[in-house]
Amino acid sequence: MNLVPGKIEAYIEQHTSDESEVLAALNRRTYTDVLMPQMISGKVQGQFLKFIAQMLQPERILEIGTYTGYAAICMATGLKENGKLWTIDINEELEDIAREHIEKAGFGEKIIQIIGDAKEEVNKLKETFDLVFIDADKQNYSLYYDLVFDKVRSGGFILADNILWSGKIIEEQKDKDTQKIDEFNKKIQQDSRVENVILSMRDGIMIIRKK
Repeated sequence: MNLVPGKIEAYIEQHTSDESEVLAALNRRTYTDVLMPQMISGKVQGQFLKFIAQMLQPERILEIGTYTGYAAICMATGLKENGKLWTIDINEELEDIAREHIEKAGFGEKIIQIIGDAKEEVNKLKETFDLVFIDADKQNYSLYYDLVFDKVRSGGFILADNILWSGKIIEEQKDKDTQKIDEFNKKIQQDSRVENVILSMRDGIMIIRKK
């Protein structure tokens, strides 16, 4: 189920600023060499993440789910001069692709790659974050939220991707991933410590602001 008609998606793509040469190359590489290339953020969502970071001007960003590094590069564009972005992924096979393009984008000193299980790695971080982007296994969205919450400053933001799950979120019969996403959405809606909004961009993205 497409959230937005294909012709509208195409129009949005055509009327969104072009991605950089490095991001375009990474997009192509992902689609030729990597399984499930549709997981990449892509031009429109990448531009959105870039704008969010540029508006916030964060000093510290945490990303859970690096994949091939597209979103990390986009968000790093908005970092303050001495800012850092930590990105965690369990798949070591994608580490070199991400690192290659992170270096080409000029963020080799700003983006810190961590290969490991986010359920363990997040607890090792002692930083306070201005922005967190959750885009990993859907079964653990609620857990990741709990793990990062106290590490986000007051007034900071958490973004969660794939929150509408190709529209399956509204179906009565839900598979395991859809059920977990639905539980996460309800959890956020009931959390008085935050305010939130869901955007129907791509596969749905939730913006959560910590009060």
